[in-house]
Amino acid sequence: MKIIVLGESTVQGGGWLDRIEQRYPDILANLIQSCLDQKIEYYNAGLGASVIAPSSPGYKASQKPSAAERLDSEVIAKHPDILVIAYGLNDMRAGMDPQSFGVELRSLIDRVRRKCEPLTVLVNVYHMTAWKSYQPFDRGSREATIHCNSVIRDAADENGCLYADVWGAEGERDWMIHQDGVHANVLGNIVIANEIFKLIAQNLPGLAEDITRRHGETEWTRRTAAWRPSRVEESWK
Repeated sequence: MKIIVLGESTVQGGGWLDRIEQRYPDILANLIQSCLDQKIEYYNAGLGASVIAPSSPGYKASQKPSAAERLDSEVIAKHPDILVIAYGLNDMRAGMDPQSFGVELRSLIDRVRRKCEPLTVLVNVYHMTAWKSYQPFDRGSREATIHCNSVIRDAADENGCLYADVWGAEGERDWMIHQDGVHANVLGNIVIANEIFKLIAQNLPGLAEDITRRHGETEWTRRTAAWRPSRVEESWK
């Protein structure tokens, strides 16, 4: 199984975390790996201060290439089984029109689908507090976040993607945000990873195959299989 997480700085990780393994994509990959016997392939395609496409008003000040410009090499060429797309934060903060953002997001999905068919998760915009800092990424707001997240949800519904409401999972709790006001702290990364994992677990029954096989070989399973027809639980000996 190959997993790719395409996103911005919260995906790439940085000095707001104690260790790189505390990034939510790493936590997510470890959760998935814990269910499987075979070693997974995990690729972190995060790029700090990046935007979704050259059409974003934050493109000039952003770190290049944008998601649209690196999609072929960092996603499509690798043919992932699970693809997590986490864009919108920097575009929203730069004042990108939500509908224009939605057009670019749908374009990413269409381009991937023409070459491969991964289980695709769209992550909405995380909670943050530094609305008036880090020019030109100082044009966002709570209202703009809600609007952008609505567009991401619509894109997910229209394209058969999973929608990870990590903003809702964080509950707008400021203690899940680093003091820089933008990035999720260690606690926030754990919450984000578990919200995405919950969706994948609910929609990918293959995650349970190795678990079911292993459990089928245990003494507990053999005994409960014998108990169930009689509806009587024997004492454990």
